[in-house]
Amino acid sequence: MSEVAVVTGASAGVGRAVARQFAREGYDVGLIARGVDGLRAAKAEVEAFGRRAAFVTADVADDGAIEAAATQIERELGPIGVWTNVAFSNVFAEFKDLTAAEYRRITEVAYLGYVHGTMAALRRMLPRNRGTVIQVGSALAYRSIPLQSAYCGAKAAIRGFTDSIRCELLHGGSAVKISMAILPAVNTPQFSWCRSKLPRKAQPVPPIFQPEVIARGVVWLATHHRRELRIGWSTLKALVGQNVAPGFVDRLLAKSGYDAQQYNGPVAKERPDNLDHPLPGDWGAHGAFDSRSRSCSAQLWLTRHPYLTTAALGAVCWLFARKALH
Repeated sequence: MSEVAVVTGASAGVGRAVARQFAREGYDVGLIARGVDGLRAAKAEVEAFGRRAAFVTADVADDGAIEAAATQIERELGPIGVWTNVAFSNVFAEFKDLTAAEYRRITEVAYLGYVHGTMAALRRMLPRNRGTVIQVGSALAYRSIPLQSAYCGAKAAIRGFTDSIRCELLHGGSAVKISMAILPAVNTPQFSWCRSKLPRKAQPVPPIFQPEVIARGVVWLATHHRRELRIGWSTLKALVGQNVAPGFVDRLLAKSGYDAQQYNGPVAKERPDNLDHPLPGDWGAHGAFDSRSRSCSAQLWLTRHPYLTTAALGAVCWLFARKALH
């Protein structure tokens, strides 16, 4: 029987790409999201790889709905071996322009959605003493930026509660693993469907990566346990900057962080968004930034091939040493 992987937020964006990559690697895939059109398309993509798929429409903010979704997926596909939390929501705006209801909704989806998914996964994995939970996080969990205070707060909270759970699993001697993927900017549809109160269109802060780059890293993490997997040199740069000179980075982002997240004219008035309800249609994995997005990451390749990387570095050092001796 094939391993079963569950992906929340599987109808579009990173979640859609992750679901495809799991199928490509031989997993059967359970798909959870709100948008039925995207879920049906994702199911067809999984089945095109010759794998089984089951989808459930559910809002990750509803813990009961996520528990029921996990039960249904196990009934259709079998025991869940990997649970990947991806689903989130966001509003692009200064904090002073957000309402309490918007902030609460983002937190319920982008943070508590991960809590609910992790609870559903561990209820099944702990008694079996096997399984992996993967939290799809962000460099913004370490280094916040302006105009996304609720999203940054949620990502930091995910990192905090994941670290706590990891300690508890180690204390109990459990074989269940929990990991976090730390993402750079990604070309996904969120910038077209998230609510925005900015004067211009929202964009990811360059450099931008295609969602398939992220998917390769996430699925690799399912079988190569790491505490965290950092993806992209830009992610490492953000983490180093926060650790070395956080005050300087504060001032830098205050100056450049607004323009870096906007482009190309004003937002259309009355543009629909998916904060409270899914938008109809199949949005796919990619956003509007294909021409500016990278399809590979040298940093991720080096991370996924540590022995080759070590051998290459050893060879370079040997050549330099030999040249110095002569």
